[in-house]
Amino acid sequence: MTVVAAYLYRDGHRVREVSIDERIDCRDDKSEFVWIGIADPTEEEMHSLANNYELHPLAVEDALKANQLPKIDVYDDQLFIVARTAHLMDDHIDYGETAIFVGHSHIISVRHGSTRAHTALREQLEKSPRLLMHGVDYLLHAILDYIVDGYLPLIEDLEEEVLEMETKAVDSFLGRGEVNRIFTVRRELIRFQRVLGPMGEVAQKLARQDLPCIDTEARHYFRDVQDHVRRVQTRVDGLREVLTSVFELSSLLEQQRQGTITKQLAAWAAILAVPTAIAGIYGMNFDNMPELHARYGYFIVVAVILLICALLYRRFRKLGWL
Repeated sequence: MTVVAAYLYRDGHRVREVSIDERIDCRDDKSEFVWIGIADPTEEEMHSLANNYELHPLAVEDALKANQLPKIDVYDDQLFIVARTAHLMDDHIDYGETAIFVGHSHIISVRHGSTRAHTALREQLEKSPRLLMHGVDYLLHAILDYIVDGYLPLIEDLEEEVLEMETKAVDSFLGRGEVNRIFTVRRELIRFQRVLGPMGEVAQKLARQDLPCIDTEARHYFRDVQDHVRRVQTRVDGLREVLTSVFELSSLLEQQRQGTITKQLAAWAAILAVPTAIAGIYGMNFDNMPELHARYGYFIVVAVILLICALLYRRFRKLGWL
């Protein structure tokens, strides 16, 4: 396990570092609490935290599994929230999980698979003690908002990639690899939507329901998190539509290109059919054929072939087939 940070806060200021093996008795008011951040804990270490902070066994089990969709559970006077982190790794979206235990005087975040630690968030909040002194509900909002804000970079990167695909589809034809990439991104966005839906529900419950450890004044902040999730969902929906449009555009251009090639082949086949037909007729072994023994017959036939071919070529050029 990696204990990223574990501190006691009072009136918005860091007081001292704490151990996960010690029980901290805080004051009854919200201005004093413990904030513990850990990553990939073992069962023994999670059970130690559970004993010291009276965490529910089912919540501890879910925090150890690290395969949950976003959700919020109420256990007596404590909350258990699961949020999913996401970042773009090579050509796919890599997911992590953050489980958050919230009590009146403690907040414990357990991270799995997320490379984006809360160190920067902790430093930012410690510079604003007026927010920290409000208690764990405002801190919970800050953590969830930090996680949701992490969705934006991957959406922006995917948007840039999709826009490049769109530009290339207009300028030239997409290859097999690029078409496969369109469907890969589309599958990743569908999986991402499965995370965004429950994340929005978690924010909605925190914003509207009467939950322990969450004051009425703090609900407005969770509405802001809900709005952020909705904006990400809107951009994901837009990306899926653009991907569909890019594929349809590429298909239409390919059909148009095939139609153009078909017209060109048909036009040249019609032109070449003239000398082929005339040469085939004069290749017959009949004695009585026009111009067969004429002195200038050969030149007349060649001239007729060239004239007809020229007229056909001009006609097809006018029709746009050549």
